[in-house]
Amino acid sequence: MIRGILMAVCTTGAIAASAVSHVALAAGGGGMSAAQVVERNVAARGGLQAWRAVSTMTMSGQIDVGGKKPVKLPFVMTMKRPHKSRFELNFDNQIAFQVYDGTQGWKVRPFLGRNVAEPYTSAEAKSAAETADLDGPLIDYAAKGSQVALQGMDTIEGHRAYKLLLTTKDHAQRHVWIDASSYLELKIEGDPRKLDGRMHAVAVYYRDYRRENGLMVPHLMETQVTGVKQKHQMTIERVTVNQPADDALFAKPQLPAQPQSAPAKVAGR
Repeated sequence: MIRGILMAVCTTGAIAASAVSHVALAAGGGGMSAAQVVERNVAARGGLQAWRAVSTMTMSGQIDVGGKKPVKLPFVMTMKRPHKSRFELNFDNQIAFQVYDGTQGWKVRPFLGRNVAEPYTSAEAKSAAETADLDGPLIDYAAKGSQVALQGMDTIEGHRAYKLLLTTKDHAQRHVWIDASSYLELKIEGDPRKLDGRMHAVAVYYRDYRRENGLMVPHLMETQVTGVKQKHQMTIERVTVNQPADDALFAKPQLPAQPQSAPAKVAGR
């Protein structure tokens, strides 16, 4: 999930420019400021205190994978504060999974014959660090060293939406679109993907919100890649809040040693 935005630059010129920009953007956003949109989003999702009380969240369901004929596979995703995550995918009775301990990540893919814990690539680690927040991009964004700016209005799947730009303390930027009626997230900009030697924009759409333990949680997420017809959907069937999760669940997997092949016999022996 994404987070917020850079700390404001405290110079007179920057403050003045920010004030002018803030007024202009508020006018383009129906009189709302970025801070007001975020405040309403947090309230719509269940409230700041309710989210702060969440230490773990586990979601299970099905996800589309494959090529021209997508296959639905069961998954379990567990997140724990401050930045730990584990994602398991059941493929032909083999469990593939990836874990992130808040600093490093590993993946195990038995369906590819890779029964070892492979470390995340630098790009995977960077993406995990930017999206591992349990509560998403807007909850406590300022405390995370982030900033948010309102860039006007858009229409997303027939809904009027506020278009926000989030910039993290590490200068990573993403757009988030907030429904102007429900104040829930409609769309979030994902990490671009390189296909056929070119970078393609990625967007994740959030639908079918339901109340879980007082929190509003989307139960359908669809990933779309520009220029690619196929869309991938993740359907959430069950959500569990504050179920105990040991830190070992997110540590580097300790897998049993793989049996070695017997040495070949030498002719004549």
